[in-house]
Amino acid sequence: MKINTAIFREYDIRGIYGTDIDPEVAYTIGKGFGSYVSKMGYDKVIIGYDNRHSSPLIFDTLSKGILSTGVDVTSIGLVTTPMYYFARKHLGFTAGIMITASHNPKEYNGFKIAFSNIGNAYGKAIIDFRDFVIKGDFQSGNGIITKQDIKQDYLKLIKESTNIGSKKIKVVVDCGNGTGSIIVNDILKQLNIEYYLLYCDSDGDFPNHHPDPSVKSNMIDLKNKVLELNYDLGIGIDGDADRVGIVDEKGNILSADMHMLIIYRLLAPILKDKKALFDVKCSKSLIDELEKLGYHSTMYRTGNSYINMMMQKGDFVFGGEYSGHIYYRDKFPGYDDGIYNGIRLIEQLSHINKPLSSLLDGINKYYATDEIKFLTTDENKFKIVEEIKKYCLDKYYSFIDIDGVRAQFEDGWALVRASNTGPNLTARFEAKTKERLDEITEEFTNLINSLI
Repeated sequence: MKINTAIFREYDIRGIYGTDIDPEVAYTIGKGFGSYVSKMGYDKVIIGYDNRHSSPLIFDTLSKGILSTGVDVTSIGLVTTPMYYFARKHLGFTAGIMITASHNPKEYNGFKIAFSNIGNAYGKAIIDFRDFVIKGDFQSGNGIITKQDIKQDYLKLIKESTNIGSKKIKVVVDCGNGTGSIIVNDILKQLNIEYYLLYCDSDGDFPNHHPDPSVKSNMIDLKNKVLELNYDLGIGIDGDADRVGIVDEKGNILSADMHMLIIYRLLAPILKDKKALFDVKCSKSLIDELEKLGYHSTMYRTGNSYINMMMQKGDFVFGGEYSGHIYYRDKFPGYDDGIYNGIRLIEQLSHINKPLSSLLDGINKYYATDEIKFLTTDENKFKIVEEIKKYCLDKYYSFIDIDGVRAQFEDGWALVRASNTGPNLTARFEAKTKERLDEITEEFTNLINSLI
């Protein structure tokens, strides 16, 4: 059958259900995955799926495709992506698939695939798998499917990886009706905290707001509930529960780089090897603070697969990216778990007599835009980034090009990069003054629009 190759993206397979991905496509990908991992020496895979309406049927046909190659399937059923990550390590699997479209609208679905101990496949590994599937040289066999319930073991991990102090914290948690809804109450009731659940009924239609806490408009109801109840903080969880967003007790929505800054500050006195990892979208406020604290900083590519890989290869204890993927590798296995990341912030607050908002006191302040998207095509987005690089060279601008172009000025920066998940350019700008921010934004916005 013919598959739309555009569904094979930088670090996952994703598309609109019924248009790009349907049961037949899922079956073919299953046959491809089973054959591919079998050639790598694996005879069993693990599969979980999120709470989208299309996920159970995709799971059924994907599994049948894998089984038809003679590879066995262990089903962990309806789980969050972090629960899948946990199960993959806990049960000793290398090859696995999580059926999810993360924070995308309800019409989407997809696959996060793994055939390496590092984690999810990305970049060339996805392309190689795509080419293998399109070639269609699949093997035949008769695999068997078994079911495994990992809920209690996962809950035990969360509890044993948490040390709540004597100060009883009050928190609002908003799951956006995403997959985190199936486990959040079981997690929180283990802890000595007071909590209010907002939109934590599992519903693949996401009826209240889009389950993406990196977008401020999706955090408004959480913000309002924190203020109404006079609680210590709010935690927003994305569609498959691997990302987190934070609201402080004053209703301020914290970007992920500010969340990371707080954690780096709190970890600084106890870390033996002070290394920090963050992506190219992060603020100079974070970079300045890490320098003050004596960290050796690494700026890397955006994308949870890339940051996850660097966390392990670079042996970082903590790291993350602007979109809300955050990683602990101290008393936790090191994958991105939105609910656990929120709990770790609760843990920190429970041991100190300070409000969350005060933990950003004294940082260098900058004016910044949110992430801005420019619609183009998948083909042109990379060409435009190259043109922007040439522009910076002609202007003698200093820049970092590990992921797009981040032009660096004494009083600010401009980032333009090709989106990993769609036919877009994404941009972000920051400066010491509002006037300078407007100048940088106008210069690069006009440049992008002229190239589009």
